[in-house]
Order: sequence, then C-alpha cells, then structure tokens
Amino acid sequence: MQQYLELCRRIIEQGEWVENERTGKRCLTVINADLEYDVENNRFPLVTTRKSYWKAAIAEMLGYLRGYDNAAQFRMLGCNTWNANANENEAWLNNPYRKGEDDMGRVYGVQGRSWATTDGKHIDQLRKVVNNLSQGIDDRGEIVTFYNPGEFHMGCLRPCMHTHQFSLLGGKLYLNSIQRSADVPLGVNFNQCQVFVLLALMAQITGHKPGRAYHKLINAHIYEDQLELVRDVQLKREPFPSPQLKINPDIKSLEDLETWVTLDDFELEGYQHHDAIQYPFSV
Repeated sequence: MQQYLELCRRIIEQGEWVENERTGKRCLTVINADLEYDVENNRFPLVTTRKSYWKAAIAEMLGYLRGYDNAAQFRMLGCNTWNANANENEAWLNNPYRKGEDDMGRVYGVQGRSWATTDGKHIDQLRKVVNNLSQGIDDRGEIVTFYNPGEFHMGCLRPCMHTHQFSLLGGKLYLNSIQRSADVPLGVNFNQCQVFVLLALMAQITGHKPGRAYHKLINAHIYEDQLELVRDVQLKREPFPSPQLKINPDIKSLEDLETWVTLDDFELEGYQHHDAIQYPFSV
C-alpha cells in the first residue's frame, strides 16, 4: 500500500504534463516505476485508502486466462471494465473487424490463448507455460504476452499490462509483469491485484510455492481530471494493514480455471478501507 501511495506522490511532485491523443486529456506522467508484492506471505496489495472493487479485478484476469473476447463474457464473470472500450470507443465502432455489440476483438487473453501464426496455426501460450511449470521446467521463456503489433488493428485496445514471465528458483515460483501504460488512480489498483492473483493461481495449479511478484510500470500517469481527488482526498487518508486473500484449494488445474471457477472461490480476510472515490474513467 505504501509503495502505491509513494508512486502517487512521485507523480504529483515530479511528473510532467503529456497530451494524450486517444482520450484528448492531459496526464501528469513519470517514466518507470517498480512495484513488488509478497505473495508468499499473502500480503494482498489492495488499496485501502478508498474502497476497491477487487473481485472485478480477479474476474477480469479470469476472463484473460479463458481467452475471452466479448464484454458480455466479462460481465457474466462480474467485470464491467470492457463495456466502454467495446461499445463506446469511436475508432473501434467504425473498425471493419468489429463483429458487433460487446465485441473486443483480438485483445489480451485472445493473444494469450490463441496467438495466430503466419502459417495459419494458433499458439496457446498459457497452456505451454502451465505444462512446463507443472513438470518443474523453466526454460527462461515461460512467457505469456498479449502484445501483438501485427493485430493491433483487430482489437479495441492495445494491451496495457502486456507480458508475464514466470520463473522457478529455489522451489518457488516468481512472476515479472510489464505494463506499458498505467492509469494510477484507477487501473493500477486493479493491476496490482491481478499480478498477485496470477502468481498465486499459477503456483497453485502447477504445484509450487509462490514467491514474489514484480510489477514494472513504464508510463505511469494521473489524468488531469483525477489529480484533485488523488492529491486532496486519497493522499490525506491513512492506509489500513494489507488484507489476506483466500483462494479455493480445490482449484488444481488450468481446466478448473477455464470451466467452473467463479468469484465465490475468492475471499478476503481483514479488509478495512476508506470510502469509495469516484475517479473519472477515460475511454
């Protein structure tokens, strides 16, 4: 929690204004921030200086792991974060690859589970990583990436948190996640939870103890219409201790994640938080 608040302060104190073409808004921006999460000791990195909708963050990650490409699929899981990008992004609405209402195109989990090759085949990146890790194999390339420049035009949004690399060392599983663009007041709160949960789930289904998760943000920013709320509301509040996340121990395979797992399989213990803050969302 403290590292998140320190990042907010750093952006406010050291950030530079950048015009964002996609949203038409200015962002106060810094380059490079490194966050670290103690998954081994279950210190769930959930923001406590405002109410955080952590279940929606987990639902979104589940959708990615399943390769979902439609906002309606995410809504069924309990996540509404793709509604606007699928249905209110003017460029995407006019894109010939859009298949209709709620279609997201070839983004995020589609790339992770069905990366198209030049010879017409598809690669399931996640399956390869799960199979290797389950056998205790780390080939230094246990990577799932959603970043496919050849298909950017076929989706509603380029991936922000785009690459996850898993590593086995000393009997523990580690994760390095890279994020090219980070809306700190809104997105990073989600993304912190997702990195933590991704390592915890992958360790559980491949039979390893989790270690630490490392989360690199390249372009970290606060939009101009969020700045006052961050500076004058959220940063004035005292954080509470980190909660702990309980994951259903019956989740034992990738097939479980693909089929029957729901948000009921995740619980938080000891989550104290301040009141919610309604940060503007930029499409």
